Amino acid sequence: MSAISFQIEARAPRSDARAGVLHTPHGTIRTPAFVPVGTKANVKGILPDALSALGAEVVLANTYHLYLQPGEKIVQAAGGLGKFMGWSGPTMTDSGGFQVFSLGAAFGKTISKFTKPENAEEEVVAKPVVYDEEVASQHGQLAIIDDEGVTFTSHLDGSLHRFTPERSVEIQHALGADMFFAFDECTSPTESYEYQREAMERTHRWAARSLTAHRQNIEANKKQALFGIVQGGRHEDLRRESAREIASLGFDGIGIGGSFSKEDMKSALVAAVGELPEDLPRHFLGIGEPGDILEGIANGMDLFDCVAATRIGRHGSIYTKRGIIHLKGEKYRTDFTPLSNVGSTRPYMGGEFTLAYVAHLIRSGEMLGSVICSMHNVGFILNLVQGARQAILDGRFDEYRADFIRDYYHG
Repeated sequence: MSAISFQIEARAPRSDARAGVLHTPHGTIRTPAFVPVGTKANVKGILPDALSALGAEVVLANTYHLYLQPGEKIVQAAGGLGKFMGWSGPTMTDSGGFQVFSLGAAFGKTISKFTKPENAEEEVVAKPVVYDEEVASQHGQLAIIDDEGVTFTSHLDGSLHRFTPERSVEIQHALGADMFFAFDECTSPTESYEYQREAMERTHRWAARSLTAHRQNIEANKKQALFGIVQGGRHEDLRRESAREIASLGFDGIGIGGSFSKEDMKSALVAAVGELPEDLPRHFLGIGEPGDILEGIANGMDLFDCVAATRIGRHGSIYTKRGIIHLKGEKYRTDFTPLSNVGSTRPYMGGEFTLAYVAHLIRSGEMLGSVICSMHNVGFILNLVQGARQAILDGRFDEYRADFIRDYYHG
């Protein structure tokens, strides 16, 4: 018997959007839902009580980072992820698979889940310090993938580590989240079709091994649910094949992972969703752009996570009803528009701030500026998804989505 249960409450009349309720050992999640990312057991700049006040019902932490620091045994000794971070609601952990991607093929480059236009130059950023020149020269990258697992060097001190599906599950059992993900290989969107297939087939083998390792732990099965991850890149045939295989294995939920081109995201998603069972929750991994979230909802996805809201917030950029604005811009020095007027978010910060004030904090390098922007952005995305849920319940999701897209991208 699964540690979670999921019921669909309503469906949109002209799309595959659905509203549901996901019951977990630590509380209920009303879907569609956005899952703020607390990489190292904290959502950057936002206290747990404030996160709850913003409307968050679940948070996600990163297995790779918590394994390296402070170590899964410390989190386990604290009573699990939720107690360790002071969060009483449901929790999730990813498998560490995305870090395989970001420390391997994508290391040192701003490659994301999406490809850039063909005429755009690939942006290369400064690489972190090479921690161990001998190890770096031996491996060439920070992560080496083989059929059994991944060998990688820590970004903290260069020490050598090894993840296998079984080890990832063992670590996530210790972290104790209500829901966690099978170990997978997330490829770069620029990889060839042949490599996408190879990585997908490896992910399928790892998925079966992850599931076996989880089912063998009777106590963990009572408290934790395991999601399998669909891969296949931007290719519809691979997505369809992967979804069919992952769905056949008997997971408690399904994640859609990997990489796309912006143009191919919908077709790849539709191909995958068509093969998934209706009664399992579906998580669209690493998706946080407002339009992409609404696209995912329209195509039957239930959960979304992304670091973008706090990442751009730390640098003074905020979501508004008419798109992202960058508060370091000169015109915001004297713009006394209340922050709540541009974001349609609830009053959650104990005071009303103007764009000019927050712009001043950002320009001055004051920590509070980043905190306010991060809270605003997380609140904006939570509000967007909660609005989508209500629109599904009311039978007006298509109108809700069209109105938002018009104002946000064309307003």
